[in-house]
Amino acid sequence: MTSTAQKLSLFSLSSLVVGSMVGAGIFSLPRTFGTATGPFGAIVAWCVAGAGMFTLAHVFRVLAERKPDLDAGVYAYARAGFGDYAGFLSALGYWLVGCIADVSYWVLIKATLAAFFPIFGDGNTVAAVLVSSFALWGFHFMILRGIKEAAAINTVVTVAKIVPIVIFIVILLGAFDAGLFRANFWGGAGMPEASLFEQVRATMLVTVFVFIGVEGASVYSRYARNRSDVGVATTLGFVGVLGLMVLVTLLPYAALERPEIAGMRQPSMASVLESVVGPWGSVFVSVGLIVSVLGAYLAWSLICVEVLFCAARNGDMPSVLARENGNNVPAAALWLSNGVIQLFLVSTLFSDDAFRLMVNLTSTMVLVPYLLVAAYGFLLARRGETYHIRPDERFRDLILAGAAAVYTTFMIYAGGLKFLLLSTILYALGTVLFFYTRREQKKPLFNPREWLVFMAAMAGCLFGIHGLVTGYITL
Repeated sequence: MTSTAQKLSLFSLSSLVVGSMVGAGIFSLPRTFGTATGPFGAIVAWCVAGAGMFTLAHVFRVLAERKPDLDAGVYAYARAGFGDYAGFLSALGYWLVGCIADVSYWVLIKATLAAFFPIFGDGNTVAAVLVSSFALWGFHFMILRGIKEAAAINTVVTVAKIVPIVIFIVILLGAFDAGLFRANFWGGAGMPEASLFEQVRATMLVTVFVFIGVEGASVYSRYARNRSDVGVATTLGFVGVLGLMVLVTLLPYAALERPEIAGMRQPSMASVLESVVGPWGSVFVSVGLIVSVLGAYLAWSLICVEVLFCAARNGDMPSVLARENGNNVPAAALWLSNGVIQLFLVSTLFSDDAFRLMVNLTSTMVLVPYLLVAAYGFLLARRGETYHIRPDERFRDLILAGAAAVYTTFMIYAGGLKFLLLSTILYALGTVLFFYTRREQKKPLFNPREWLVFMAAMAGCLFGIHGLVTGYITL
């Protein structure tokens, strides 16, 4: 039972949403978009992503209000709508998303520091992995002291990391060159031959990545001081962060030519500011990035541990993961999470572009839990369940939940077959935890529908492994 002292305010919940979303991705946006498209394509991409994620954020808000008994959002909604195995897959996938995202944060921090300490390379050298591992376990023991303390630190860090992003935006607004923006509008000189659809598609996975975390307040709903704060925090965090990301994407086109932006090293936001104000701009943004990424890392550590804990508490993960220490921290879930993060950190030694791999894999994996949430919101509205209260909202919620399901399905397609197969490997292998849990509880393994889902996951796993072995899929 969560004590009153552990309850989080609206501001703290909003900080969890912002802290979860504003991390590594926003600092890589100028180059990612500059490589793929000009301002027009970027505007179209953000309209698609913003509208799609707005519908998904709306589903989370509605479910938080209409299903207040369901904690840990993503996992709980999938389980309530589609059964134990779907809930398990959602919890597993969302947990792995948190683990992989945390790895991407450490990689980007070390790649940023490499501008000053070349020994870190692209964030995937032996030195980078050793330093990241030391920091990983430092955070681990801090979180063991208590969720409330960690959430308070996250709130402070969230405020601190927004400051350099706002200053970046203000400086580029001051340097805005309308003529250069017009010249870049359709891509400018050297724009690769690609249809508008292909230009937009090339940016889709990164837009998913930067929006991951919009459900942060929903995941931590059991700590909310007032349940209604969950929906408000989700909306406030989404709108605020969307505005920041659009400005960070578009303003560089009014300061530099698109090919120059496309050729910058990551984090490209630092390179853009350096081009405008000189070397201090790169240092300023690099410091802001490190603060931002550490804040996002802390927020995601809290979220993925909470998902494991709630799944175990509800009987869909091994019971040991529901154990808490004297500070009410799910200690076993934290140990497992950081153990897996450590393994992924070691694996970056064998990847040529570890940051890009982690971003794309994270984005693809999170879409499965998102799709299940959208589908549950659609089923709830179609059945009219809970709509004896404010029945006039039912049609609106039905349309927006359906749109969210279509959006997430399209994103899975846009991500491509490679990352879908890689994600099925993790889903299939992770099902070992489900086997253990069902045996622990002496329950039947699957029902007929769940057998079909498992077989599909295994087929994707086998195809994915075959692709890795034959070289068809490369890391």
